[in-house]
Amino acid sequence: GNENNVVAIARKRGIDVILNSESKRETLCGVGFGAKQRAIGTAAGAQLTMNMKNTITQVKRLIGRKFNEPTVQVDLAAFPYRATEGPDGEIQLHVQYMGEDVCFSPEQVVGMIMGDLKQMAEKDNGSKIGDFVVSVPCFYTDKPRRAMLDGAQIGGLNVLRLMNETTAVALDYGIFKTDLPEKDPLKVIFVDVGHSALQCSVVAFKKGQLKVLAHTFDRNLGGRDLDMVLVDHFAAEFLEKYKIDVKSNLKAKLKLRTACEKLKKILSANPEAPLNVECLMNDVDVRSHITREKFEELADSVLSRAKQPILNALEISGVKPEEVFAVELNGSGSRTPSIDKTVEGIFGKYSRTLNASESVSKGCALQCAMLSPVFRVREFEVQDVSPMPINIAWKKDGSDEISDNEVFGRMNACPSTKLLTIYRSDAFQLACRYSDPSLMPEGVPAELGTYKVGPFAAPASGEK
Repeated sequence: GNENNVVAIARKRGIDVILNSESKRETLCGVGFGAKQRAIGTAAGAQLTMNMKNTITQVKRLIGRKFNEPTVQVDLAAFPYRATEGPDGEIQLHVQYMGEDVCFSPEQVVGMIMGDLKQMAEKDNGSKIGDFVVSVPCFYTDKPRRAMLDGAQIGGLNVLRLMNETTAVALDYGIFKTDLPEKDPLKVIFVDVGHSALQCSVVAFKKGQLKVLAHTFDRNLGGRDLDMVLVDHFAAEFLEKYKIDVKSNLKAKLKLRTACEKLKKILSANPEAPLNVECLMNDVDVRSHITREKFEELADSVLSRAKQPILNALEISGVKPEEVFAVELNGSGSRTPSIDKTVEGIFGKYSRTLNASESVSKGCALQCAMLSPVFRVREFEVQDVSPMPINIAWKKDGSDEISDNEVFGRMNACPSTKLLTIYRSDAFQLACRYSDPSLMPEGVPAELGTYKVGPFAAPASGEK
């Protein structure tokens, strides 16, 4: 995840979620660097306040991205650690480590985190673990996916597959159901509101099969955006009331953000909540309170965006609201009551039959067991799709005219193989690109790559 990681392991008796060194099921996704050693996961979280400039978090937002992308710049402006542009426009993260200024790539940081998670799983298992499945957001393009595989390889993981997060949730939801129909599939909507993004998937379930019909998303709508609404509100209030500018002090801003995250969770179950922070800044203790109604009013511009990806998913899949069997809410950000209201306003219902924080990891563990030869799992087919169409272009023989064809359409089954027959005697090039720029993050090139085919060996004399 962007904020926390969860590891699940498949055993003969079922799927277990692994506890970390603090006996917690969620582990901070971050690495802290110090004068003598580095701290990963829970250890990094313990020293975050004291060492924030040298603690790298939310690396999931940066991996496989270019430094100059507008959304990357927005993220980097909010992070306390320093980043610069490296060769080929890549992101370089700078920290003080062992008394020196050291530079790491996001892939290297992910490798450290993955390696720590692997050690945690192997310690719990009591033996080496060979195979892994890693979850990624459904909106990841080719480069972030390859970068995630590179990070996993650095961490020593043998990754059998990268799995879309909502597909993993769907697998955890469907594989244990014994009453799935054989003909008319049950259509279930999964709405995953994580720390930094919202994903929505429409999935059709039949006996022994799940088929994803649509993936939609908002890359920049998550729990952290709701936290920042509260931070901005209280920062303005404290500037007027206590004459302290919280946003000018990194440590004070982190303390306020942590307090606002707790406040948001309290508001999920209560109509109002107090906010008390000791020594927030300049030895000033601050007090305030807010009602859920006021919070929802402040966050309306963020929360109102949750509706569109859900409507887009229905349109793309061709499923009507009345045809939906269930709407499953997932992700830590989905606990906000306004998300419930948005979903209920569209479908008239919603459910929470899965663990909002752990179902992705459980789905990945199930997929890993299905792919691994070590386990024998109930027959259950997983048919995923790619939300972005791909075009392949080449020059026509004997002219400069370009033949540009959408070979893999939007919501094409994935993985899938297609066969193109092109008659050529000389070497030629194929150019692959994502064909719908509106689905790409701003500033991300649509090109996937250019491939040279040939030269071809001429047949020997007398051969055809």
